[in-house]
Amino acid sequence: MPHLNRRVYESLPGAYGLGGALLLWLSYRHRQAWWSTACALAGFAALVVGLMIWMRRRDYRALAADYRRGGQGGQRGDPFANRESR
Repeated sequence: MPHLNRRVYESLPGAYGLGGALLLWLSYRHRQAWWSTACALAGFAALVVGLMIWMRRRDYRALAADYRRGGQGGQRGDPFANRESR
């Protein structure tokens, strides 16, 4: 399976978000058309997918960085990192 170029891969969440926002705007602009509801649903779904991909990548990168540091938390503002067990 071929791999995507890094620039394309990194821009996918933004593309989904922009496409979703455009579809929501079209749905709002042309409310009398029969496809307005379909545009609204597809736009909302694209926004959710874009946010989901962005958050999963952010979480994966944070966990990978924590793993490379040897599992020592507290680098990202973890409130429980230096707390002693009670």
